[in-house]
Amino acid sequence: MPVPHLCSPPQVCASRPPPTTALTCVLRCFPCEPSWAGSPFLMTRSKTFQAYLPSCHRTYSCIHCRAHLANHDELISKSFQGSQGRAYLFNSVVNVGCGPAEERVLLTGLHAVADIYCENCKTTLGWKYEHAFESSQKYKEGKFIIELAHMIKDNGWD
Repeated sequence: MPVPHLCSPPQVCASRPPPTTALTCVLRCFPCEPSWAGSPFLMTRSKTFQAYLPSCHRTYSCIHCRAHLANHDELISKSFQGSQGRAYLFNSVVNVGCGPAEERVLLTGLHAVADIYCENCKTTLGWKYEHAFESSQKYKEGKFIIELAHMIKDNGWD
């Protein structure tokens, strides 16, 4: 049986500054999502955790299992290229695991990157930029690439 992880009451959360990343968004209460009853994610025995982004925000999900991956507000750029086609650059993601870092020569030069995968279905989604060797590419450090072939748009895109 799932055990809820409760956050502060909504009136306390409403006084905090707005979230800056998908993870802080998940870890705070959302006045626009009353059905959560204060539980941003559930702890289960089979998984470490799975974060659920609020349904009042446009989100991206894994195309294979529908696990939430990122809030649209975390999207930095749509003009990236992955190994399987177009890819998006995100500031932060949820429900994603990270493999070991390795050096790769990408279209924009040498980078240290780590493959990222969906924590739910284990599909490789893209990579995380751990280190950029060229100064013009430093803005990518700590950011995430998810290939469009592995994600779908959820919630409020109409």
